[in-house]
Formats: sequence, structure tokens, C-alpha cells
Amino acid sequence: MEEYQISQGKRLRCGYTTGSCATAAAKAAAVMLLTRERIDCVQIDTPKGIVLNLEPEEVEVTAAKVTCAIRKDSGDDPDDTNGILIYATVEKTGGHDIELCGGNGIGQVTKPGLACAVGGPAINPTPRRMIIDELTKVMTSADYQAGLKVTIAAPAGVEIAKKTFNPRLGILGGISILGTSGIVEPMSEKALVETMYVEIDAQAAAGNKNLLVFFGNYGEDFTRDVLGLDIADAVTCSNFVGELLDYAVYKGFETLLLIGHSGKLVKLAQGVMNTHSKYADCRTELLALHAMFAGAGTEVGKEIAGSLTTDEAVKVLQREGIFEEVVGKITERIDFYMQHRVHGKIKTAALMFSNVYGILGKTAVADELVKLHLKDKQEG
Repeated sequence: MEEYQISQGKRLRCGYTTGSCATAAAKAAAVMLLTRERIDCVQIDTPKGIVLNLEPEEVEVTAAKVTCAIRKDSGDDPDDTNGILIYATVEKTGGHDIELCGGNGIGQVTKPGLACAVGGPAINPTPRRMIIDELTKVMTSADYQAGLKVTIAAPAGVEIAKKTFNPRLGILGGISILGTSGIVEPMSEKALVETMYVEIDAQAAAGNKNLLVFFGNYGEDFTRDVLGLDIADAVTCSNFVGELLDYAVYKGFETLLLIGHSGKLVKLAQGVMNTHSKYADCRTELLALHAMFAGAGTEVGKEIAGSLTTDEAVKVLQREGIFEEVVGKITERIDFYMQHRVHGKIKTAALMFSNVYGILGKTAVADELVKLHLKDKQEG
């Protein structure tokens, strides 16, 4: 893949996700099955807007089905899945739908609370949608009216999964097929922090005194689509909240509004300023603690602490009638730690959301800063 990011004068090559690999493998197999012609390259669209042209490997063609693989490429920030083969086997069925299954090395979901159904393969919503969209194109082009069964496999995933959080999350037997953009952007911490600094520098140079910040893709979508804010001048902080706040002070900004998914933002209520899971994962434990402070019993506390996601924990808090009290305490602590980090030199606020429940909570002046950015949008 010849797509790059520039950081500190260096070109960092991007890669593509396991979701893109599964999509390309499935499309290539479907094309060969329905046209009975071998292909050397397959093209797919990614949510990022980048078109990928990938080479199928280990192609096996029979009268009933076709199997092929795409090799994972993580670019200049290789992860544990870099270089492994993601396979797809496509076969005709008598139905009219596309059936998506998990094969060897693809984890099976055994607990509720994740984006995938219990009992099904750990193929996340965006890759699932990519596969179905690309196969629908192939079926239409080939004037094929019946159904297809697609089985995604990653034999190396059996061992790789042991190094991940999958077993803890109840995803057993393999890796997850992931990706929200289809593209792996270089994740060197130094490069990401420097990129954030460049974004902040640009805002300062343009005379902007009010920073709008989100962690990544989820925050970007929510900020634009739900809150209706202009994200053209927003900054992405990834996991680096501490560095964000320090640099905002250094550059003389007056306000900073951080909009984030609860899975990231809850950690700030414990003073965690790098929200990557390898540094800290105190989300549900903190929610459980405040639930018991609010009167919940030990068993409810254990249920919250054992939740796989913050959305599952929120569900319990709402059921127990203590959601507002707990989230109020969480946002108070987020406010405290953000202000502590900037020593009161910037007016800071945070808005916490969930893709399931929408806005969950706001710190004291969050509404004020949201209105400030709405005003800037209208004046612009």
C-alpha cells in the first residue's frame, strides 16, 4: 500500500485492517466463483475513502466453492497481525442472502455487550458491512440471484488471540476482524503526539482560541452528526489527553472542549491521562465504585465491574435508578482532573457519549463551550 503520513520529516506508510483483508478476500473469491475466471488483483472501497488494490494468495477453486487469502499489512506500525493471511471461502446457497461465518482463527463471541452477537463470529459491524456491500456489487454484476455463504478464517489468529484482550472479553478461539476506516494509520506514539501538536499549532496560527477535540473516529462522527458542530478545525488527540492539555496551555488557548466516548473518557475520572488500554483499564471498576457509593449492593457492584463495556455498565446503572447520580460524580472527577492538569489556566470541559445511549454526561461548562462552537459555526 502506497499511502503515507508525514511526521517529523519522515514518511510513515499506512496499512490496511483485518476488515479490509477479509473484504478483499471475500470479494476475490466471489468474483472467481461467479465468473469462473481467475483474477490477480481485487479492488475494494474503504470507509476512509481510499481504494485498495490487493493481491489474492493461495487461491483454491472447485466447482462448489472458492477460497483465497489476503496478506495483512500494518504499514510502518506493525502489530501482531502484520503479515498473516486472512482467508475467505465463498460458496453458493439456495437462499437469497449473504451468510457470514467465522472459521479457524476467528474468535467466537460468548458474552453479551459487544458489537457482535453472542454465538456469532467476532467480525465487527464495519467489516461486516464492507463485505456485504462488496459482495452485493459482485452478485449484481454477475446477475446472480441466489445466496452466498462466506466463511472468514485466520489460522494464525488462534495463537495471536492469546496476546490480546479477546479472552477477557469472552471472544474465544481467535482474533477479531476489526477496523472502522479500513486503513491502519501509523500508531507510533511519538508520531501521533507530534501530529497532534502540528494540528494545535495550526489552530493557534489561525488565531483560534477555542479548541474542539475528540479522541478519534467515533468522536468525530458524533460531534458532526449528533451535535452538529463543524469539525473542520477540530483536533484529534488519540489517547494523549495529558499532552493535549499541556500543549494547549503552552499555546495560550482560552477554552478546550473534549468530546469522547465513555470507554475513553471515564478513565479521566481516575486521573488517567493516557487512555490506551495498555496503560489503564479502570472504566467499569470506577463505575462500580460510584454505584456502591450511591447505595448499590455488592452484587450490583460486581455486575458493573464485570461488564465488558461501559454501555453494559450504563444499562445496569439505569436499571438500578442510579445512573444520573453516578455519571454526575464521574463528570465532576473528570472536571477536577482536567483543571488540575491545566492549573486553571484554561476553561476546560468534557462531553461523554455512547453510540447506544447518546449523550451520557457533561462537565460543568460543557454546554457553554458547545454553544461557543455552534456560534463559531454560524458566524463562519
